[in-house]
Amino acid sequence: MTTNKTLSIRRPEDILGYIPHMLGYCPEDSLVAITMQGKILGATLRVDLPIRHSPQVLAGFAERVRSYLISDEEADGVVVALYSDAGWADGAVVRTMVPLLEELRQCLDEVDLTVRDAWLVGKQYWRSAYCTDLGCCPVPGHSVDRIRDSSLSAELVYQGSTVGPPPGAGPGTSSLARYGSLDVEILEAEARYGDRLLSLWRNEQCLDAVLAVWQHVISTQGGGDPLQPAQDAGLIGFLRMTLKVPAWRDAVIVMAAAGIESAKSGAAAYGLFDGDGGLDGDGGFYGDGGEGPVFDPCEVGVPAVAATPAAVPSTGSWSAVDVYTYGDVLLGMRPEVPLWPQLHALQQVLATLCVDGESGAVAAAALTIQGWISWCKGSGSIAHASLELAEAACPGYRLAELLSEVLAHGAICEWARRPGSAWRGQHGLSA
Repeated sequence: MTTNKTLSIRRPEDILGYIPHMLGYCPEDSLVAITMQGKILGATLRVDLPIRHSPQVLAGFAERVRSYLISDEEADGVVVALYSDAGWADGAVVRTMVPLLEELRQCLDEVDLTVRDAWLVGKQYWRSAYCTDLGCCPVPGHSVDRIRDSSLSAELVYQGSTVGPPPGAGPGTSSLARYGSLDVEILEAEARYGDRLLSLWRNEQCLDAVLAVWQHVISTQGGGDPLQPAQDAGLIGFLRMTLKVPAWRDAVIVMAAAGIESAKSGAAAYGLFDGDGGLDGDGGFYGDGGEGPVFDPCEVGVPAVAATPAAVPSTGSWSAVDVYTYGDVLLGMRPEVPLWPQLHALQQVLATLCVDGESGAVAAAALTIQGWISWCKGSGSIAHASLELAEAACPGYRLAELLSEVLAHGAICEWARRPGSAWRGQHGLSA
């Protein structure tokens, strides 16, 4: 669900209620910093709190946080929330966290980023990090129910936003839809479409059809019409089958981020298309006996008008200016601003295609793309957890390995670095 409505933050409870919806989960043992441009919220950063609190460790931690936050070149302030469940009964949480905040404040002052406010948040209580007025901030703190019941949190829930479990929470708590086991009809459809189409993976018209189905599903998912295993077994089987082909998988990623024209142009630029690739003279997909088309998008519930291939130039007619290379898109370098509603909807669709603990290339592809989208959104911890699951599902899965290397080097997606292109959740917010 998406909305163009701008929501306002008026109290600390509002911004603290917004953070879990922005991240998609309630952080633990974390620092969350949100840059501000005047009264407008900018980029969101979440990092693990340091285990040790020696002066050297705190100084290094503050410098690392600063190196991320200065990527928002338009920011003139920061708000900070420190999440820890330790030390609330005896007040140790304040004694532990205030030195960290002071080191961070001094570090950010050097680059003209003012810490405008800071809060400490536990599982039961929260409080201002600096307030010493017991009338305002009683011991041990305010109940977190005030955050959950804030007007902004209630509005986000009303508009369809949900908060999931933290990354790495364990089996049975991932965002993957849980059917218990894959329905036999889904597996049969996956095998049936694979027999008919996998040999045509380098065919241009076949890619047209694959992208037409994915575009339709992404559009309807974004409109709040999720896939249902009982009713959509054939469609789910078809989508799962397409994830087995790396070229189709990558084209779906690029289409969601940059549009179907970019997906087609990038495929052509890489020399994906290879002659007729199994087409008959009329451009239909025929079996050996020529008895009829092997695949029509309408067969899996895509309306005929939606299944019509996009009007894009034919193979070989693309200029260099027209082409977003797949590498540029995967690193978040192009386009300037991705198609966030489509990427978010794709992430939701992928979460319905596999079951928890599933192994194989389909699960690895779905988890890898979900991890990549999380990285694009700036949620490195969720991305890392998804990529670990992908590599466990299919050891040696190349795209998961490559993206894991990118994360291991501490790289931040270029889209997430810039306020104008960063993911802002499903809702625009101002303070």
